[in-house]
Amino acid sequence: MEHLDGETLASRLQKGPLLLPQLLAIGAGIAGALDRAHRAGIVHRDLKPGNVFLTKDGAKLLDFGLAKASLGAKSPEFSAFATEAEPLTGKGAVLGTVQYMAPEQLEGKEADARTDLFALGLVLYEMATGKRAFSGTSQASLISAILRDEPQPISALVPMSPPALESVVKACLAKDPDERWQSAHDVKRELAWIAEGGSQPGQPGAIAPVAARRRNRETLAWSAFALALLAAITLGIVTVRRAPQSARLVRAAIPLPEKMFLGEMVLSPDGSTLAYTASKPGGQPQLWIRSLDAASGQPVAGTEGANFPFWSPDGRFVAFITSDGKLKRITPSGGSLLTICDAERGVGGTWNQDGTILFAPTPTSPLYRVPAGGGPPVAVTKLDPSRKETAHRYPQFLPDGRRFLYTSANLSAPIDDPANRVRLGSLDGKEDRALVAFASSAVFGSGHLLYARDGR
Repeated sequence: MEHLDGETLASRLQKGPLLLPQLLAIGAGIAGALDRAHRAGIVHRDLKPGNVFLTKDGAKLLDFGLAKASLGAKSPEFSAFATEAEPLTGKGAVLGTVQYMAPEQLEGKEADARTDLFALGLVLYEMATGKRAFSGTSQASLISAILRDEPQPISALVPMSPPALESVVKACLAKDPDERWQSAHDVKRELAWIAEGGSQPGQPGAIAPVAARRRNRETLAWSAFALALLAAITLGIVTVRRAPQSARLVRAAIPLPEKMFLGEMVLSPDGSTLAYTASKPGGQPQLWIRSLDAASGQPVAGTEGANFPFWSPDGRFVAFITSDGKLKRITPSGGSLLTICDAERGVGGTWNQDGTILFAPTPTSPLYRVPAGGGPPVAVTKLDPSRKETAHRYPQFLPDGRRFLYTSANLSAPIDDPANRVRLGSLDGKEDRALVAFASSAVFGSGHLLYARDGR
């Protein structure tokens, strides 16, 4: 066997809970290992701190002795023994370590990848709090607690923990496998997003040093605003009309349905209506519409998988990018859904008064333009090799409909790299200059730019 220099996670947890950066790095490493195994058709079935080894190069997932291979699973990376040998147990047998078993394991039901995700949630909970999620005075009472009880919220034990970490763990620990995260890759991505600064703890700026050390800037821009506003439980919006005396101040709370989590939000051009995405734990986000003078928002039918919403200039439509790689538009009431073009994992869009949509079709592409009625996209910006740019994203048209703000980034470089900037561009390509050092996207209003940087 491979000789490893370090200690098990179980040994480390005897010293107490982990700091947030350590937790997120180790958790993402475990999730990545599970994802690799699951893609090869292997279910671990015995994930626990004792089977995670911490080395200077990161976390390693060990001991696949109780692993199960899916029928027909074949991978050159794994031994054929798991599929050719006699099965270790018969149907209905309970196999694994009770403390880290999922409800379906305890009931002797079939285990799949989601079973490992329940155990991952238990491990994340223990890393965050230093305590086990479930306890009992006997094995029978422990089993009963896992089957019926909910663990104490992480925030009750660690008040400064990010809300998004709580939601990730809670979704892992759903009793019904269908209500959990459906893949380890999704959990890994969420943990990486939290490490980027995608969720703030109770005290402003408490994890700013973590965000400053991270390199990948995926989803930070919109989420930094949305989650900060949600944490404050108020939204202050100043809508400036042409005449100064017509300016008005609007304050509105944004209550979300129970067990729903906020994604991205954008205000309508007239300042009266909010479009935002929200999702259940482990579920697909959906577009919601909320008039600021209404008591609550309403989901828009047919918008499952919606991300990065943006309004048409007249407020008649909301466009968005779907999880299955399409740029679509819909009326706020839910009718007239139109697929505009392909947008594989797009990251942001904007719409001008001439009917042109500018968007980032992939996380590592320049910006493209496309008619709002549909058609083939055409590149507008170019990634500058001299600045080592790897992505352009989060565009926003300025009022003239010709110039636009966008974020340029080198996703493998530190945050202070010259490629990481909010820039000004134009549809004809004649303007392209840096405006502010990168930390998020920027939005325009009242002659000013609004953006987030260093937790402020």
